[in-house]
Amino acid sequence: MLTKEKTDELSSGHRIHPNDTGSTAVQVALLTERIRELTEHLRAHRKDHHSQRGLMKLVGQRRRLLRYFSRSEPAKYRALITKLGLRK
Repeated sequence: MLTKEKTDELSSGHRIHPNDTGSTAVQVALLTERIRELTEHLRAHRKDHHSQRGLMKLVGQRRRLLRYFSRSEPAKYRALITKLGLRK
């Protein structure tokens, strides 16, 4: 689970302006961290199907945000996926 400090740390690295909490880059960064944490949880608890469904929903949401971001701002999209270490 993301703590307040971890959320602030992640969003501060991807903000457009000081009060930015909802831009596409910030949302993708937060989703990526939640996906990584859930993936680690599922490695230990393989039969947790409810969490697995939640993970699939998060992955789909991130995919839709990344698709929008790649169409609207391609240069920032490429910088974001290299910074987060995503494959695309």
